[in-house]
Amino acid sequence: MPLPMEKRYTLADALTWDEQERIELIYGDPVMMSPPPVRIHQKASISLATQLNNYLSGKKCEVYAAPFAVRPFERDGDSPEDVDTMVEPDITVVCDPSKLDDIGCKGAPDLVMEILSPSTQRHDKLTKFNLYQRAGVREYWIVDPVSKSVQVFVLENGYYAAKDFGAVGDRLKVNILEDCTIDLSEVFPE
Repeated sequence: MPLPMEKRYTLADALTWDEQERIELIYGDPVMMSPPPVRIHQKASISLATQLNNYLSGKKCEVYAAPFAVRPFERDGDSPEDVDTMVEPDITVVCDPSKLDDIGCKGAPDLVMEILSPSTQRHDKLTKFNLYQRAGVREYWIVDPVSKSVQVFVLENGYYAAKDFGAVGDRLKVNILEDCTIDLSEVFPE
């Protein structure tokens, strides 16, 4: 479905779109999501979500895998017409249950992980990096299944600071979760 660019779109518009069309909103501009991810992307996503879900069992934080709508700038009292940014991170962790609703997450989640695809690298490394930083997402992971590596960024004084880097065989600490580590050999099996 082609969308004219002269209009500023909102969550109200997105809720009327065909569910088969996956579209993110970035400050009112629609961004068509790429075709379904390749198998290596899906394997990484399932491993990350599984490891986080196992750790979070019985705790207040919850993990969600895409598709899961995150409206990082939405505040209580905003109507769908007020919300002009909605993204679908690959992995989202939310520790404040009041941010969860039937649509997904309103406000900044605590942790976001994006798994790179050739068609999404620029979007994930620049557009979403800046968007998550501005929204106040406390921790951002950029997962590269091709190089089998992960970059970890932590929000410090309103800006992301590179916190860690890991590759196959490493265990990376999830900084927002006490004693939680991710085994990258499970994320990137040989």
